[in-house]
Amino acid sequence: MIPDHPVTSNLNLQSIENSENQDNAPDKPEEACGVFGIFAPGEDVAKLTYFGLFALQHRGQESAGIATFEGEKLHIRKDMGLVSQVFNETNLKELPGFIAIGHNRYSTTGSSKKANAQPAVLKTRLGYVALAHNGNLVNTIDLREELVEQDCQLMTTTDSEMIVHAIAEEVNNGLDWLEGTIKALHRCKGAFSLAIATPTGIMGVRDPNGIRPLVIGTIGENPVRYVLASETCGLDIIGADYLRDVKPGELVWITESGLTSHHWSNQLERKLCIFEMIYFARPDSIMHDETLYSYRMRLGRRLAEESLVDADIVFGVPDSGIPAAIGFSQASGITYAEGLIKNRYVGRTFIQPTQAMRESGIKMKLNPLKDVLKGKRVIIIDDSIVRGTTSRKLVRAIRDAGAIEVHMRISSPPVTHPCYYGIDTDTQDQLIAATKSIPEIAQQLEVDSLAYLSWEGMLEETKENTNSFCSACFTGSYPVPLPESLKRSKLILEKATV
Repeated sequence: MIPDHPVTSNLNLQSIENSENQDNAPDKPEEACGVFGIFAPGEDVAKLTYFGLFALQHRGQESAGIATFEGEKLHIRKDMGLVSQVFNETNLKELPGFIAIGHNRYSTTGSSKKANAQPAVLKTRLGYVALAHNGNLVNTIDLREELVEQDCQLMTTTDSEMIVHAIAEEVNNGLDWLEGTIKALHRCKGAFSLAIATPTGIMGVRDPNGIRPLVIGTIGENPVRYVLASETCGLDIIGADYLRDVKPGELVWITESGLTSHHWSNQLERKLCIFEMIYFARPDSIMHDETLYSYRMRLGRRLAEESLVDADIVFGVPDSGIPAAIGFSQASGITYAEGLIKNRYVGRTFIQPTQAMRESGIKMKLNPLKDVLKGKRVIIIDDSIVRGTTSRKLVRAIRDAGAIEVHMRISSPPVTHPCYYGIDTDTQDQLIAATKSIPEIAQQLEVDSLAYLSWEGMLEETKENTNSFCSACFTGSYPVPLPESLKRSKLILEKATV
């Protein structure tokens, strides 16, 4: 349990749940989380962390938090809502120090409530430790039972808290921060990119497969100050220079002495989540020495090569489908147009729409351009389909706007399996491609034709070793073995949703 002093905190246990109707749930795999860390004496680290999280807002919109160290004293603020809703000039001044970590959350393990907001914090014999986590452990059930048996007082329902408890336990048994963290990491299985703050420095950690991304940046030269972020866009916003990625199975330890690298695992098999490249990460973020915008354009070109159809215009579902739509247009010669306008100010709301608005559904976020679509044969490009409910509403709205043919092309393969590594792809019975053939999906979506990008095409267009990516949501081949307890819990959830 975290005492009131010397920690300043606004945390309480009020739960704010999202009561959206299942039919209006998004047709996308839900975001991962965003993590940020900075060691920068002489800088306003709370404000820099705020802007880093602001750039990473797309990775999670449920809650946001920042923890800073001022010597031995820890300051923390976390709450439900967007970064701009949780923080302001006044409360950022209440977070002094030169060490900070931050977190944007989308819940996968642990429900969406204020008590589960991060960073997770715990006191040890060496002082406080704060942790921000992107990913999911697959041994959560077993690790929780192990910690409870050792009298750990778990205050939340997140796997992230279990990681910080494992670290605290090792430190309290006599190890230092580095040794204790490395020993605790060996108790964790699954996907985890971590930013960990202590009174003396910060750590950046990736699991042995590097399923979730984490990059290192620098500010200045004498002395060099270091930054950790889920994506390079989190570096760009504060003027930090990209140094390199944290490697799979690596821990970087950043103190006033500089940065040291520690390879805590020898069981390395790089398996970056391919959905980071297709959809999750921002298009201006850099992976493999290029922006993801370039990769997504190549997916569109490949899609045109694989499944061209005669049409008058092609357009993408804003914003994630646009690069692929441009690539499709370039490869096919079909005119690119804007067929949909996105309301960029629609965020998370707890005010439920009227029934009439709910039935129109898609128009709250996307509105068709009638004069562009009327009388046209159109190709609509999207990056993925999960349930199909939103896609069906979108197709109907496009037809109502006057399109005479609607062809849908998807710049990824069919999603047929749930993700256990930090992305909410729903239970398998809710995945439309797991229960229906492509012609059946086309019929349900009410499109004239439907085609997905091939699995081979998706991987080949990375221009990297095709074996270095996790594509389990398309194939069911999971790089980290799944315990039977996890499979059983997922099966129970699937039966409960039928």
